[in-house]
Amino acid sequence: MNTNTELREMSDEQLQATANEAAQSLFLLRFQSQSERLNTPTEMRKNRRLIARIKTIQSERTKAAEKV
Repeated sequence: MNTNTELREMSDEQLQATANEAAQSLFLLRFQSQSERLNTPTEMRKNRRLIARIKTIQSERTKAAEKV
């Protein structure tokens, strides 16, 4: 889906929007997993990892901005 290079090329606003979409999707998947069986259980892992990648890139950008 989104590789690290694609994520790094995004602007801050695009990263935040992608993180919000992944968080919303993860929320819905958690609800679905509690109420019924998931069709693709790996989607939860993919969303968690995507959110982690985005947060890592955002923290790297803030640290780089602080140094300048």
